[in-house]
Amino acid sequence: MPLPAREAYRLWADQYESETAVSALEDRLVSERSLGGARALLDAGCGTGRRLAAVKGRVALATGVDLVPEMPRAGRRLDPERSGLVVSDLRALPYADGTFDLLWCRLVLGHLRELEGAYRELRRVAVDGAELVVTDFHPAASAAGHSRTFRDAEGHVHQVEHHVHARERHAAAARGTGWSLEASIDGVPGLQERPYYDRAGRGEQFERERALPLVLMMCFRA
Repeated sequence: MPLPAREAYRLWADQYESETAVSALEDRLVSERSLGGARALLDAGCGTGRRLAAVKGRVALATGVDLVPEMPRAGRRLDPERSGLVVSDLRALPYADGTFDLLWCRLVLGHLRELEGAYRELRRVAVDGAELVVTDFHPAASAAGHSRTFRDAEGHVHQVEHHVHARERHAAAARGTGWSLEASIDGVPGLQERPYYDRAGRGEQFERERALPLVLMMCFRA
């Protein structure tokens, strides 16, 4: 049985910084997108805050929220400068209306059964014209038999609760809460992700999956 997301991330927190093929692919997709002169960035569902380190000094305000206290705590142990991370549900953010001009919600929404509440709250804290970057585990990967898993400190593999949301479902939920779709990208593993397969002894799997989308990235405008 898959673990509820909150319980899974409690167990995962101390190992979360280790990249996987999917997380590396997701980060490559987002990193290839310009910050666009953003001044205030929110990473909603930031985990340990590891992605915020990449924009340090490039955005005046860069903060993150995560529902599971163990995740920011693990991040602070690794890097005391991550002290600004906040424990909060992304559907009830502790920020004023119109605070951010760039928002990330990365590999998070698949853990929610319903999408509207999250998109609505992200729109509330966004300024008019803000950009929202959403990534999710690709429905094609789920259809091919992939699941969201992690390995705990003792080496046990756990499956995490995940709800498959089609591209159209994301687009409809976003549109209904004030977002306009600007771009939609299917992320397939490239040579940059090959080492993760090789280290796991899955080189043949990499060759089979080079045309299989593993990550869906969608970019919206407020």
